[in-house]
Amino acid sequence: MRLGKFRVFALSDGDFDLAAVQLLIEERPGQVSELLERAQLPPVMRSSVNAFLIDTGEARVLVDAGAGELQGPGLGRLEASLRKAGYAPEDIDAVLLTHLHPDHVGGIARAGRRVFPAAEVWVDARELVFWCDGTRSAQVDASVRASFDGAMASLRPYESAGVLRSFRPGEQPVRGLRTMGLEGHTAGHTGFMVESEGERLIVCGDVLHVAALQLAEPRLAIRYDSEPALASDAREHLLATAAGRGDWLAAAHAPFPGIGKVRRDGPGYAWLPLAQAIAA
Repeated sequence: MRLGKFRVFALSDGDFDLAAVQLLIEERPGQVSELLERAQLPPVMRSSVNAFLIDTGEARVLVDAGAGELQGPGLGRLEASLRKAGYAPEDIDAVLLTHLHPDHVGGIARAGRRVFPAAEVWVDARELVFWCDGTRSAQVDASVRASFDGAMASLRPYESAGVLRSFRPGEQPVRGLRTMGLEGHTAGHTGFMVESEGERLIVCGDVLHVAALQLAEPRLAIRYDSEPALASDAREHLLATAAGRGDWLAAAHAPFPGIGKVRRDGPGYAWLPLAQAIAA
Protein backbone atom coordinates (compact mmCIF):
# COMPACT_ATOMS: atom_id res chain seq x y z
CA MET A 1 0.00 0.00 0.00
CA ARG A 2 0.98 3.65 -0.35
CA LEU A 3 1.38 5.73 2.79
CA GLY A 4 2.06 9.26 1.65
CA LYS A 5 5.37 9.01 -0.19
CA PHE A 6 6.22 5.66 1.39
CA ARG A 7 5.47 2.16 0.14
CA VAL A 8 4.47 -0.46 2.70
CA PHE A 9 4.64 -4.20 2.03
CA ALA A 10 3.14 -6.93 4.21
CA LEU A 11 5.42 -9.97 4.24
CA SER A 12 4.24 -13.39 5.39
CA ASP A 13 6.61 -15.55 7.41
CA GLY A 14 3.99 -18.32 7.48
CA ASP A 15 1.66 -19.44 10.25
CA PHE A 16 1.41 -21.74 13.27
CA ASP A 17 -1.21 -23.38 15.46
CA LEU A 18 -2.39 -21.27 18.39
CA ALA A 19 -4.48 -22.90 21.11
CA ALA A 20 -6.58 -19.94 22.20
CA VAL A 21 -8.39 -21.68 25.05
CA GLN A 22 -5.10 -22.70 26.70
CA LEU A 23 -3.17 -19.49 26.05
CA LEU A 24 -5.59 -16.60 26.53
CA ILE A 25 -6.02 -15.51 30.15
CA GLU A 26 -9.70 -15.42 31.02
CA GLU A 27 -11.20 -12.74 33.24
CA ARG A 28 -14.17 -15.04 33.91
CA PRO A 29 -14.72 -18.80 33.39
CA GLY A 30 -15.83 -19.67 29.86
CA GLN A 31 -15.00 -16.23 28.45
CA VAL A 32 -12.68 -17.45 25.69
CA SER A 33 -15.01 -20.25 24.57
CA GLU A 34 -17.89 -17.76 24.36
CA LEU A 35 -15.83 -15.33 22.30
CA LEU A 36 -14.59 -18.08 19.99
CA GLU A 37 -18.14 -19.24 19.36
CA ARG A 38 -19.30 -15.69 18.69
CA ALA A 39 -16.41 -15.17 16.23
CA GLN A 40 -16.97 -18.63 14.67
CA LEU A 41 -13.37 -19.63 15.38
CA PRO A 42 -12.07 -23.05 16.49
CA PRO A 43 -10.26 -23.56 19.82
CA VAL A 44 -7.01 -24.14 17.91
CA MET A 45 -6.51 -21.82 14.94
CA ARG A 46 -3.85 -20.93 12.42
CA SER A 47 -2.13 -17.72 13.48
CA SER A 48 -0.33 -15.54 10.93
CA VAL A 49 3.20 -14.25 11.45
CA ASN A 50 3.59 -10.99 9.54
CA ALA A 51 6.51 -8.64 9.05
CA PHE A 52 6.44 -5.30 7.26
CA LEU A 53 8.77 -3.57 4.82
CA ILE A 54 8.66 0.22 4.59
CA ASP A 55 10.42 1.76 1.61
CA THR A 56 10.73 5.47 2.41
CA GLY A 57 12.61 6.29 -0.78
CA GLU A 58 15.68 7.00 1.36
CA ALA A 59 15.83 3.68 3.20
CA ARG A 60 14.38 0.20 3.05
CA VAL A 61 13.29 -0.69 6.56
CA LEU A 62 12.13 -4.11 7.74
CA VAL A 63 10.02 -4.22 10.90
CA ASP A 64 10.41 -7.67 12.44
CA ALA A 65 11.92 -10.61 10.60
CA GLY A 66 9.88 -13.72 11.29
CA ALA A 67 11.09 -16.90 12.96
CA GLY A 68 13.90 -18.04 10.68
CA GLU A 69 15.10 -21.43 11.93
CA LEU A 70 13.87 -20.98 15.50
CA GLN A 71 10.35 -22.38 15.18
CA GLY A 72 8.30 -24.93 13.25
CA PRO A 73 8.15 -25.82 9.55
CA GLY A 74 5.17 -23.52 8.95
CA LEU A 75 7.38 -20.48 9.53
CA GLY A 76 10.66 -19.13 8.18
CA ARG A 77 9.35 -17.88 4.83
CA LEU A 78 10.23 -14.21 5.17
CA GLU A 79 13.12 -14.20 2.71
CA ALA A 80 10.93 -15.75 0.01
CA SER A 81 8.19 -13.18 0.70
CA LEU A 82 10.73 -10.36 0.54
CA ARG A 83 11.95 -11.51 -2.87
CA LYS A 84 8.35 -11.75 -4.13
CA ALA A 85 7.98 -8.09 -3.19
CA GLY A 86 10.97 -7.30 -5.44
CA TYR A 87 13.66 -6.90 -2.78
CA ALA A 88 16.70 -8.96 -1.74
CA PRO A 89 18.02 -9.29 1.81
CA GLU A 90 21.04 -7.24 0.72
CA ASP A 91 18.72 -4.31 -0.05
CA ILE A 92 17.61 -3.83 3.57
CA ASP A 93 19.17 -0.83 5.33
CA ALA A 94 17.66 -1.29 8.79
CA VAL A 95 15.78 -3.94 10.73
CA LEU A 96 13.62 -2.58 13.55
CA LEU A 97 12.46 -5.18 16.06
CA THR A 98 9.28 -4.77 18.06
CA HIS A 99 10.66 -7.26 20.61
CA LEU A 100 12.87 -10.33 20.88
CA HIS A 101 10.48 -13.29 20.84
CA PRO A 102 11.68 -15.88 18.28
CA ASP A 103 8.96 -15.26 15.68
CA HIS A 104 10.17 -11.65 15.38
CA VAL A 105 13.95 -11.90 15.69
CA GLY A 106 14.80 -15.39 14.39
CA GLY A 107 14.80 -14.37 10.74
CA ILE A 108 17.71 -11.96 11.04
CA ALA A 109 20.33 -14.75 11.23
CA ARG A 110 20.85 -18.14 9.65
CA ALA A 111 23.56 -20.61 10.68
CA GLY A 112 25.27 -17.88 12.71
CA ARG A 113 25.44 -15.42 9.81
CA ARG A 114 23.64 -12.16 9.06
CA VAL A 115 20.68 -12.58 6.69
CA PHE A 116 20.70 -8.80 6.10
CA PRO A 117 24.40 -8.00 5.59
CA ALA A 118 23.96 -4.27 4.90
CA ALA A 119 21.50 -3.59 7.73
CA GLU A 120 21.75 -2.12 11.18
CA VAL A 121 19.51 -3.94 13.68
CA TRP A 122 17.61 -1.79 16.16
CA VAL A 123 15.86 -2.90 19.37
CA ASP A 124 14.68 -1.25 22.58
CA ALA A 125 17.49 -0.98 25.15
CA ARG A 126 15.36 -2.62 27.89
CA GLU A 127 14.59 -5.52 25.58
CA LEU A 128 18.30 -6.16 25.07
CA VAL A 129 19.00 -6.11 28.79
CA PHE A 130 16.18 -8.53 29.56
CA TRP A 131 16.47 -11.19 26.84
CA CYS A 132 20.26 -11.30 26.80
CA ASP A 133 20.28 -12.31 30.46
CA GLY A 134 19.40 -15.99 30.74
CA THR A 135 19.13 -15.75 34.54
CA ARG A 136 15.76 -14.00 34.05
CA SER A 137 14.08 -17.07 32.57
CA ALA A 138 12.04 -17.71 35.72
CA GLN A 139 10.37 -14.32 35.24
CA VAL A 140 8.45 -15.36 32.10
CA ASP A 141 5.89 -18.01 31.19
CA ALA A 142 7.30 -21.38 30.16
CA SER A 143 5.90 -20.83 26.64
CA VAL A 144 8.50 -18.14 25.89
CA ARG A 145 11.58 -19.31 27.83
CA ALA A 146 13.32 -20.40 24.64
CA SER A 147 13.38 -16.73 23.65
CA PHE A 148 16.54 -16.14 25.68
CA ASP A 149 18.74 -18.47 23.65
CA GLY A 150 17.06 -17.50 20.38
CA ALA A 151 17.52 -13.78 20.92
CA MET A 152 21.20 -14.07 21.80
CA ALA A 153 21.97 -16.37 18.86
CA SER A 154 20.12 -14.13 16.40
CA LEU A 155 21.68 -10.87 17.57
CA ARG A 156 25.24 -12.12 18.00
CA PRO A 157 26.36 -11.77 14.32
CA TYR A 158 25.18 -8.14 14.25
CA GLU A 159 26.80 -7.35 17.59
CA SER A 160 30.06 -8.84 16.34
CA ALA A 161 29.85 -6.70 13.19
CA GLY A 162 29.23 -3.55 15.26
CA VAL A 163 25.78 -2.88 13.76
CA LEU A 164 23.51 -3.71 16.72
CA ARG A 165 21.81 -0.51 17.89
CA SER A 166 19.39 0.35 20.69
CA PHE A 167 16.67 2.97 21.09
CA ARG A 168 14.28 4.29 23.71
CA PRO A 169 10.59 5.24 23.32
CA GLY A 170 10.06 8.42 21.33
CA GLU A 171 13.28 8.19 19.33
CA GLN A 172 13.51 8.03 15.55
CA PRO A 173 16.03 5.40 14.44
CA VAL A 174 15.07 5.97 10.80
CA ARG A 175 13.59 9.15 9.34
CA GLY A 176 9.81 8.75 9.20
CA LEU A 177 9.61 5.98 11.83
CA ARG A 178 9.26 6.91 15.50
CA THR A 179 9.31 4.42 18.37
CA MET A 180 6.30 4.03 20.68
CA GLY A 181 6.48 2.26 24.02
CA LEU A 182 3.94 -0.59 24.14
CA GLU A 183 5.38 -2.28 27.20
CA GLY A 184 3.75 -5.26 28.86
CA HIS A 185 3.99 -7.98 26.28
CA THR A 186 7.72 -7.78 26.96
CA ALA A 187 9.90 -5.35 28.90
CA GLY A 188 10.65 -3.19 25.88
CA HIS A 189 7.85 -4.13 23.46
CA THR A 190 7.75 -1.34 20.90
CA GLY A 191 5.48 -0.03 18.19
CA PHE A 192 6.64 2.12 15.29
CA MET A 193 4.70 5.16 14.11
CA VAL A 194 5.26 5.42 10.37
CA GLU A 195 4.24 8.83 9.03
CA SER A 196 4.39 10.44 5.60
CA GLU A 197 2.48 13.46 4.29
CA GLY A 198 0.06 13.35 7.21
CA GLU A 199 -0.80 9.65 6.82
CA ARG A 200 -0.02 7.37 9.75
CA LEU A 201 0.48 3.64 10.20
CA ILE A 202 1.40 2.05 13.54
CA VAL A 203 3.31 -1.22 13.32
CA CYS A 204 2.17 -2.61 16.66
CA GLY A 205 3.95 -5.95 17.09
CA ASP A 206 2.13 -8.32 19.44
CA VAL A 207 -0.55 -6.01 20.79
CA LEU A 208 -2.97 -8.49 19.16
CA HIS A 209 -2.54 -12.28 19.09
CA VAL A 210 -6.14 -13.33 18.45
CA ALA A 211 -7.46 -10.13 16.93
CA ALA A 212 -11.14 -11.04 16.79
CA LEU A 213 -11.22 -11.81 20.52
CA GLN A 214 -8.89 -9.12 21.83
CA LEU A 215 -10.65 -6.40 19.87
CA ALA A 216 -13.97 -7.46 21.35
CA GLU A 217 -12.42 -7.74 24.85
CA PRO A 218 -9.29 -5.53 24.96
CA ARG A 219 -8.42 -6.63 28.53
CA LEU A 220 -7.96 -10.23 27.33
CA ALA A 221 -4.26 -11.02 27.78
CA ILE A 222 -2.22 -14.04 26.73
CA ARG A 223 0.34 -16.19 28.55
CA TYR A 224 3.07 -14.93 26.24
CA ASP A 225 2.75 -11.51 27.97
CA SER A 226 5.46 -10.79 30.55
CA GLU A 227 3.11 -8.41 32.42
CA PRO A 228 -0.47 -9.17 31.32
CA ALA A 229 -2.14 -6.17 33.00
CA LEU A 230 0.36 -3.75 31.48
CA ALA A 231 -0.02 -5.40 28.06
CA SER A 232 -3.80 -4.94 28.30
CA ASP A 233 -3.31 -1.27 29.21
CA ALA A 234 -1.11 -0.78 26.15
CA ARG A 235 -3.70 -2.48 23.91
CA GLU A 236 -6.57 -0.36 25.23
CA HIS A 237 -4.62 2.87 24.76
CA LEU A 238 -3.43 1.97 21.27
CA LEU A 239 -6.87 0.89 20.04
CA ALA A 240 -8.51 4.03 21.41
CA THR A 241 -5.88 6.22 19.77
CA ALA A 242 -6.00 4.44 16.40
CA ALA A 243 -9.81 4.41 16.30
CA GLY A 244 -10.04 8.06 17.28
CA ARG A 245 -7.55 9.28 14.67
CA GLY A 246 -8.21 6.76 11.92
CA ASP A 247 -4.63 5.48 11.92
CA TRP A 248 -3.70 2.32 10.06
CA LEU A 249 -2.50 -0.60 12.17
CA ALA A 250 -0.07 -3.29 11.05
CA ALA A 251 -0.21 -6.25 13.43
CA ALA A 252 2.15 -9.21 13.52
CA HIS A 253 -0.57 -11.80 14.17
CA ALA A 254 -3.70 -10.36 12.59
CA PRO A 255 -4.81 -12.44 9.56
CA PHE A 256 -2.48 -11.73 6.64
CA PRO A 257 -1.78 -9.07 5.43
CA GLY A 258 -2.29 -7.83 8.99
CA ILE A 259 -3.00 -4.24 7.91
CA GLY A 260 -6.31 -2.56 8.70
CA LYS A 261 -8.12 0.01 10.77
CA VAL A 262 -10.21 -0.29 13.91
CA ARG A 263 -13.50 1.35 14.83
CA ARG A 264 -15.53 1.39 18.01
CA ASP A 265 -18.01 -1.47 18.31
CA GLY A 266 -19.93 -1.43 21.58
CA PRO A 267 -17.53 -1.87 24.51
CA GLY A 268 -14.78 -3.06 22.17
CA TYR A 269 -13.59 -2.60 18.59
CA ALA A 270 -14.05 -4.08 15.14
CA TRP A 271 -11.29 -4.74 12.61
CA LEU A 272 -11.59 -3.30 9.10
CA PRO A 273 -9.19 -5.27 6.86
CA LEU A 274 -7.09 -3.36 4.35
CA ALA A 275 -9.41 -3.63 1.32
CA GLN A 276 -12.51 -2.83 3.37
CA ALA A 277 -10.84 0.12 5.09
CA ILE A 278 -9.71 1.59 1.77
CA ALA A 279 -13.25 1.30 0.40
CA ALA A 280 -14.87 2.82 3.51
